[in-house]
Amino acid sequence: MTDEARPIRSAAPLGDLAFRGVARGGGLLMLLITGGIGVFLAIRALPTLQTYGLGFLTTTVWNPDAGHAGILSVITGTALVALVAIVISFPLAMLVALYISEYAPRRLRATLITVVDLMAAVPSVIYGLWGFYTLQPAAHFLARWLHTYLGFLPFFQVDTDPRAALWEQPLYEKSMFISGIAVSMMVIPMACSVMREVFSQTPQGEREAALALGGTRWGMIRAVVLPFGRGGVIGGTMLGLGRALGETIAVSLIISPTFDLTDHILQRGGNTIASMIALRFGDASPTQLSALLAAGFVLFLMTVVVNLLAGVIVARSRSGAATEI
Repeated sequence: MTDEARPIRSAAPLGDLAFRGVARGGGLLMLLITGGIGVFLAIRALPTLQTYGLGFLTTTVWNPDAGHAGILSVITGTALVALVAIVISFPLAMLVALYISEYAPRRLRATLITVVDLMAAVPSVIYGLWGFYTLQPAAHFLARWLHTYLGFLPFFQVDTDPRAALWEQPLYEKSMFISGIAVSMMVIPMACSVMREVFSQTPQGEREAALALGGTRWGMIRAVVLPFGRGGVIGGTMLGLGRALGETIAVSLIISPTFDLTDHILQRGGNTIASMIALRFGDASPTQLSALLAAGFVLFLMTVVVNLLAGVIVARSRSGAATEI
C-alpha cells in the first residue's frame, strides 16, 4: 500500500466566504449610505453656500428670509456644549470602566455592565426631561458657585453680581453648561463600554508579572492596563464627542436659544446646530430650509472630521500594539 499525498484545499470554506461577503457588503452599504447623506446635504445646501459664501460661517445674524444667514454663534455653541460634556464624562467614564474591569467583585460585575448598557439605551428625550426638571434646579447653584470663585476666567463669567443678596437666578438657567451636563450623561455609558471592553482584554500574564514584581494593584493598572487600553480610551472619548456634537432633543429641551456669539457657558442662552435645525425645521420657508440644510451639512462635516481624527489617533496608539501575547 503506497502513501498518497493528501490534496490541500486552497479555497476558503463556504461559510467563511459567506461571512466575508456579508461583512464586506455591510461595510460598503454603510459607506454608501453615509456618502449619500453627505451628497444630499451638499446639493441642498449649495444655493445657500453660493449666496452667502464664507460669510455663512463667519457671521451670527440668522434671518434667511431677509437675506442674512450666519451660523458662527451656533457652531461655537455646538463646540462648547460638546466640550462641557466631554470634560465631565471623560473622567467619570474611565473611572467607572476601571472599577468594573479591575475592582468590582465578580458577582457584581455583570450587573454593573448591564446597568451601563441600559443607560446607553435610554432615549435622549428622557435625559432632556431629567435635565430640565431635576438637574436644572440644582445646577444653577453650581453655576453660581463657579461664577463666584472662578469668575476671573472668561467662560465662567455672567453679567450679574453672584454675591448679591437677591441674585438673578434665571441668568444661570437654560445655559450651555446645564445642557452639557445633560449630554454628558448620555456620553458616559457609550465611552465607558468601549473603555471597559478594552481594559478587560489586557493580557493576564502581564497583569500577573507586574504584581509578581511587587507592584500594587494601582501600580499594575498604571503600568499595564492603561497603556494597553490607550486606544480604547481615545476611541471611546471620540465616540462620545461625536454623540455630543449631534445631540438634539436634550439640548432643545434645556437651552434658551439665542444667536449671540458668547463663550459664557454659565449664562442663560446659546444654541447648537442640531437644536436649531430641530426647532426651526417644521415651519421653515424654502429659503430657511436651504439654510438649515447648509447648517446640517456643516455639522455633518464636523462629525466626519472628528471621526477621521479619532481613527488616526487610535491607529497611532492602538491598544496592545507593543504587547507580546
